[in-house]
Amino acid sequence: MITNVSLITVYVNDIDEAKAFYTDKLGFVLKDDITLSPEFRWCTVYQADHPELEIALRIPGPPLDDESADAIRRIVAKGMMPGFGIATADCHKTFEELVAKGVEFIQEPSDRPYGVEAVLRDNSGNWLVLVESKPYTPEDFS
Repeated sequence: MITNVSLITVYVNDIDEAKAFYTDKLGFVLKDDITLSPEFRWCTVYQADHPELEIALRIPGPPLDDESADAIRRIVAKGMMPGFGIATADCHKTFEELVAKGVEFIQEPSDRPYGVEAVLRDNSGNWLVLVESKPYTPEDFS
């Protein structure tokens, strides 16, 4: 039986720079950073209160074929690669803290039917959504 999601991949331009961004700016914790071959490095981070979900910071490459890796590199370079959502108890406060650390936001905190949302980019251009959730119903969207 499946119990939970334990690993997601975020494609980045540079693993060292991404590792610094996720740990120094977003406050994630480094779990692994292992070079397995000249073409493959395994680097994972996690949010301190949720070690069961690791984020693999990956350069597009093996085990992807060249065509697939090139396609992902182009999407990352355009800044159009979606990342993941990050929960917060106070979106406005977290937004201010991250801006003070130099994090680039493409959308300031905005009220939505499901809560308050802001959108930031990591240093590779991936979109991350910062969300302060609130209860909602489908009718809240009409």
